[in-house]
Amino acid sequence: MPRFAVALLALVVVATSCAPASPGAGPAGQTGEVARPAAPKRISAAIRGDPKTLNGPVNNAAGGSSSAGVGEIELMVNAGLLTLDPRGELHPVLAEAVPTLENGLWKLRPDGGMETTWKLKPNLVWQDGAPLTVEDFLFAATVARDRSLAMSQDQAFSFIDTVESPDSQTLRVTWKSTFVDADKLFTMTTNGRMPPLPKHLLEIVYQEDRANFTASPYLSTEYVGAGPYRLKEWVLGSHLVLEANDRYVLGRPKIDQIEVRFILDTNTMVSNLLAGAVQLTIGRGLTPEQAITVRDQWKEGVVDAGLQNTTSLYPQFIDSQPQLLTDVRFRRVLLMGLDRQQMVDTFLAGLVPVAQSVISPDEPEYDGVQASIVRYPHDPRRAMETLDGMGLTKGPDGFYIDPSTNGRITVEVRTRAHDLREKIQQVIASEWAQIGIVGQPVVVPEQRINDRVYQATFPGFYFRFGGPEQVADWRSNESPLPENNYVGRNPIRYRNPEYDALVQRLVSTIPRPERLQVLGQIVQHTTDQLLLLPLYHEPEPVLISNRMINVAGRKGTNIQTWNAHLWDLKS
Repeated sequence: MPRFAVALLALVVVATSCAPASPGAGPAGQTGEVARPAAPKRISAAIRGDPKTLNGPVNNAAGGSSSAGVGEIELMVNAGLLTLDPRGELHPVLAEAVPTLENGLWKLRPDGGMETTWKLKPNLVWQDGAPLTVEDFLFAATVARDRSLAMSQDQAFSFIDTVESPDSQTLRVTWKSTFVDADKLFTMTTNGRMPPLPKHLLEIVYQEDRANFTASPYLSTEYVGAGPYRLKEWVLGSHLVLEANDRYVLGRPKIDQIEVRFILDTNTMVSNLLAGAVQLTIGRGLTPEQAITVRDQWKEGVVDAGLQNTTSLYPQFIDSQPQLLTDVRFRRVLLMGLDRQQMVDTFLAGLVPVAQSVISPDEPEYDGVQASIVRYPHDPRRAMETLDGMGLTKGPDGFYIDPSTNGRITVEVRTRAHDLREKIQQVIASEWAQIGIVGQPVVVPEQRINDRVYQATFPGFYFRFGGPEQVADWRSNESPLPENNYVGRNPIRYRNPEYDALVQRLVSTIPRPERLQVLGQIVQHTTDQLLLLPLYHEPEPVLISNRMINVAGRKGTNIQTWNAHLWDLKS
């Protein structure tokens, strides 16, 4: 009997082990079927550039601004205190909270200065496992303020008095004067903010070989950051490979690996996309014409054309030719004489809207200031009635006579070599001719691009683009003049004490509602007085496969990759 019982037990065990598992077998939540590991999620992206560094300030100072996509990749491999979303709102990343007047982390001092404070989240680490501490920010501040280094300067540091750490988790900055972007310190945006730097890797290089600091491999091929992706591989002139960072403070990214290809020729980039070899373009580079072509041909993806800059005619306010250009009535005539909607429909296939001001509909402030915009619809008849009302008369050839020269009123329209703008120059001249004004297109010779006198003293209009931040540049003391060797950020050389006062209020008003009111007054002034003639908003098209989730183009001053850890692929 004992031997029989043992044999019977053995048979039962064998039978049980060979029987198919029941649906309810196994740990809770399992069906009994052996779980297969999910396949890694991989994508290929492309940038129109061949970067030599992943540090934005170094890249810009080295003349690498043409390496599109550097800022976007930098934000994928590094992280700031905060991040900026497409609505212009800040969100904590390495810091616990956004400094505001309400939470007391942003304080205005009676002497006109300020104080901002950030508390770091606990247990932060660099991608090599080293602790990320306040000391890394103090070191980055030292580097940012060192003008001996070959890197562009974060303008925020010119307003800073001290950067200190009252304790191991707290960063405190005192400011010499009001700076409205103080909360964005160490937050990477399109304005070239300095990221935190790994002191444990870079300090010895900075101390012992400062001349070669910006060439350190820790800023390029051996980059160590704190972002959602870490650099796995970099083949100069070809591509780099990014891998998901398991230790990222906001959680591991959903896509496991991203290959970023360097493709300088945008036609080749488009071909790769249409062939399915690339699922995403990152950063600027594609022309509106290419975006339109892809939009019409590519059924597997979409074109997201965020509005970044405004293309306008910039008038000359000093020694203008003709002198009539300083009369706002004449500038209004010239704008009413242009069919801007037809321009957009013909050359941009309706990809972007007609510009009414330098604040585009993509800007977070647009809703708050659009009621202040003075608009000028296409109206040739009204334009000529205005010219008649100014006492101007036409000659026998149908063109108005310039009273200061007794010749035809002639307005130069100058621009740098640019296929689209050169075509539109001809349209401008043709449409002005219909209201009796001569438009004279001029393309700036490349050898005169760096000629400050030539660039500052254009006689009529400079046809170019610029962003909304330029409204703060049109101050009297920023005009390029002989006494300052023609150095200044006010290309139109507009000088108006009333406008100067508005700009001063803008840069010194911290609460957003009050600041928006001041910006509205500036928008009203600039559009009523037509400090420039806005034509259309400049698109920055990116191409996105339909398989991608949570991916979009850049809007305003945020960076396209601000939420790269949330990017995903449809199954």
